[in-house]
Amino acid sequence: MRLMTKVGSWFDQRLQLGAPIRETMEHPIPRDTASWYYVFGSAAMTAFGLQLVTGILLALIYVPSAGEAWKSLQILNHQVSLGWFIRALHGWGSNFMLAIVLIHMVQVFLFGAYKFPRELTWVLGIFLLLMTLGMAFTGQVLRFDEDAYWGLGIGASIMSRVPVLGPLLVKLMLGGPIIAGQTLSRFFALHVFVIPGLLMAFVGLHVLLVLKLGINEWPMPGRLVRRSDYLEKYHTLTHTEGVPFMPYGVWKDAVFSGVILLCIAACALYFGPFGPSGQPDPRVIQTAPRPDFFFLWLYALLSLLPPAMETPVLLIGPVIALIVLLALPFVSGEGEKSWKRRPIAVLTILLVTVALGTFTNLASHAPWSPVMDAWTGAPIPSKFLSGRTPLQIQGALVFQSKQCHNCHALGENGGKRGPALDAVAVRLTGDQLVRQVLQGGGNMPAYGKNLNPAETSALVAFLETLHPARQAQAQDASRVARAQP
Repeated sequence: MRLMTKVGSWFDQRLQLGAPIRETMEHPIPRDTASWYYVFGSAAMTAFGLQLVTGILLALIYVPSAGEAWKSLQILNHQVSLGWFIRALHGWGSNFMLAIVLIHMVQVFLFGAYKFPRELTWVLGIFLLLMTLGMAFTGQVLRFDEDAYWGLGIGASIMSRVPVLGPLLVKLMLGGPIIAGQTLSRFFALHVFVIPGLLMAFVGLHVLLVLKLGINEWPMPGRLVRRSDYLEKYHTLTHTEGVPFMPYGVWKDAVFSGVILLCIAACALYFGPFGPSGQPDPRVIQTAPRPDFFFLWLYALLSLLPPAMETPVLLIGPVIALIVLLALPFVSGEGEKSWKRRPIAVLTILLVTVALGTFTNLASHAPWSPVMDAWTGAPIPSKFLSGRTPLQIQGALVFQSKQCHNCHALGENGGKRGPALDAVAVRLTGDQLVRQVLQGGGNMPAYGKNLNPAETSALVAFLETLHPARQAQAQDASRVARAQP
């Protein structure tokens, strides 16, 4: 014991951590807040710690390469001792962490803990929620299976709708015009370095604000918040009715966090890891990708919205929701805290919960939007074949055999995942058509490895004929200028 005391004193003299730790453990909290309703914040931190540990272990085996990522997960699942269990802990830990953060945000909202003087604590909580969602999305992409590949294509399609900046954002997201090795490396860096680093910084600031401003008192009906006297009343409350955080608050946090860890381990043992499903293959386009559970509501919303409403809802809806959440503590920073006297707050939570639950349930049978149920064998309308050269007819056969009809319509027949091609030659030159076919872009996969040069030339020759009879096809302006005397 003497040796341990001396070692502890030696480190404390140099690190000066003893006093801050004692101050943290002994800081007074209102007696009523040392309850089971205030354990979700610490549980979220515990889940985040589990994510860091299991993520480091997985990174020792995982290969962030388009050609090796799927194989490395198979190795973890079947060859590395307990590799499947580590993957399962990481996957289920992500779900639990996101669920706990959401519950914590709802509890903070209903208990009025966003009001003065905790406005910045709420704002940091919003960013922590966004970072947690980012961790979940990037983690799904790293599985790089069929769901991840096409889900990333949907994400790129959504990003491309942003006015002016859309193409730049898609390139920034994918690391190029197509989903390839650069894409996976970029998401690996986001998932392993960027987002966890931001999360740790935000968590540190969040905890610091909680320590400096104190834990929110129990929202008693009729106890109003006023900027003029709230701090004085809060300090009086903690002085007369306060208890030290250690042990009154710590033991409940520790017990609940332990239960959460046991639940994560139980789910990991019983259900196992998430995926990976089949290998990503851009040629397999007749597929129905499904995102992870917490993004199913968005999947169903996109599936059921009319096409004309998709872009406004995707671009305007999230911005409005974020502005409302960030402005909430500044607009409603005073007044009643108790949910019993705030019926609008309770009704809002109920409506949001019902809406998200309904859309999540609908996602089990909602079709992927845009519609993609065209019959591959449907013949190309004759008007697109008459008067064509043998090379162009060969290109029509390539169009048919490579299932282009599943995504693109001709003469109102075909899929709607991609744009109709009736007048594609008016929009794109021959060189641009070659590039689009070989490299893809946006939500279209690259077919460069699936077409030989002869097939590519024939397909582009056919596509160049797709323009109205009285409308000239697109031309490269620089070539036209050079051809003029």
